[in-house]
Order: sequence, then structure tokens, then C-alpha cells
Amino acid sequence: MLNQCLGLARALVLEPENKTVHLRPPWAWLPPSLIPARMGLITAESSILTPPWPDILIATGRRSVAPARAIRRAASGKTFSIQIQDPGVPPDAFDLVVAPAHDQLAGENVVSTIGAIQGIDHAALEGAHAAFANRMGTLPRPLAAVLLGGDNAVYRMTPALGVRLTEQLRALAGDQGWGLAITPSRRTPAFVMDAIRAALAGLDVYIWDETGPNPYLGFLAHADSLIVTGDSVNMVSEAAATGKPVHVVHLEGGSKKFTRFHNAMTERGITRPFTGALETWTYERLDDMEVVVGEIQRRLAAP
Repeated sequence: MLNQCLGLARALVLEPENKTVHLRPPWAWLPPSLIPARMGLITAESSILTPPWPDILIATGRRSVAPARAIRRAASGKTFSIQIQDPGVPPDAFDLVVAPAHDQLAGENVVSTIGAIQGIDHAALEGAHAAFANRMGTLPRPLAAVLLGGDNAVYRMTPALGVRLTEQLRALAGDQGWGLAITPSRRTPAFVMDAIRAALAGLDVYIWDETGPNPYLGFLAHADSLIVTGDSVNMVSEAAATGKPVHVVHLEGGSKKFTRFHNAMTERGITRPFTGALETWTYERLDDMEVVVGEIQRRLAAP
């Protein structure tokens, strides 16, 4: 979520000052709608929130809602307050709310996006391409980046799915000549990664061991095609920002929100389900950030 805030700040050509907040009990256990807009609810470990208040405040996450509302009130209208994602309170508590369409949030100050906003643009990809050229340049071509998530509140990466995915990746690298660059997340089950490492042993693939610089952007920049698990709107949106084919591995479970998101991405020709084969197609790269920045600039310029 922090990356969304930083990405928006960069897109607005701002030099942000990062603040991290945590709420004290019992407020940390409550939904935003039940938390008063007071700065005194944050823990001592949180960043200090004192004047002068910023011209623009960008916040995201449930625990940021009460402090962000409090700052907007304390600034007496001089701080333009932007909340990323559904804040769980009426949108008019902020100057602008940026939320994906699948959240079905409406209001005069709501900007709806297709996916999650992120700061992956041509410049970011070019920089990552150069930074990871030595390591990625040795892998076989064509190259597929495999971005793995895992279990969350609504999805599960089951053993059966892990076995099927492992077999599919083995076939791509061993039988079809694809290079593979694979990165797990903290939510990827250990049994899945163990199976993938065993199945791909001896093949010329790159499996990030979670040490050293994170090659995530380098994978996006160098890949010819992308395989992404569907449990993360952010990850699918970031893959779609490349304009490259995005194959989605659908995990067990789901929700109405995720279904709306995945349907929208498929209908726009951005993603297709991963069935073991990699296809080639084109689409207009996802750039929700441009829409959001334009709306912010329009509102800031309004009398």
C-alpha cells in the first residue's frame, strides 16, 4: 500500500515525507467507521504528526483513516486530502478518494480505477531493465516472469493447485524452452516453493531466494510474458502496467470484489487464465495513474 502512495506522489512530482501510524487499542480493533477523527489515537511508536500541515496528504490503509481525517480538519481546508482505497467511511471525509471500480464506491469526490494504482511506468521499467541486465540477460528466451502470491482472507493455494502449477512450470522450462524467473511472496506456501525448486532443479531458471535486491521490477522489465496468481489486485495491476501478456493463475476461493476485478481485466483484453500454455496478445497497458493525476490536478486548479 505504501508503494501506491509513493507512486502517486512521484506522479504528482512531489517529494513526500513518509509517515507511518499505528492505532492504540481498542481503536486498532475497530472498523474506521467507529474510530473518531483524532490524532491522539496513535501509538507512541507512530510517526509524529504536528504542524505545519502538508499542502497534499496521501494516505491509505484502515489505520490511516482517523489521523488523515484529523489532519484535514486541523488544517482548516488548507490540506488537500487524498485517500487511496475504500476508507470505510463516507468519501466526503476527504477531498478525493481513489478506489478501484470493483469496490463499487460512488461519490462526487471518488475517482474509480480499473485496478490498483501503482508507479510502474516506462521510466521505472527502463531503470529496472538496466539494473538487472546482467542477471536476467543470461536466462533463456522467451522469458516468463512468475509472480506468486498465496493464501489470504479469501483465497487458498491448495496442495493440488501447487502440484498442477509446478507441473505446468516444469513443462514450460523443460519441454517448451521457456526461461523462467520466479519470485514468491511472504504468503506463498513453503510446500509450493519446495515443489517448484525440486521440479526445476538442473534447469536454467532463476528463483529468487529473497536475499539481496528485490528483482521484482527487473522481472517485469525483462519478461516477454507474465504468470501471476490472482490473489492480489496490486500484483495483477502491476503486471498489466507492462503491456505484456498477463496469464492469471486463479486460486481456490475468491469473493465478489475479486470476481468483478478479474472480469473487468479479462473483458478489457488485459488478462487470460493460465492453463499451462503461454499465449501472445496485445492490449493498451493499464495506466490508472494518469487518470488519477489528471483528476487531482483539475481539482487543485479549480477556484
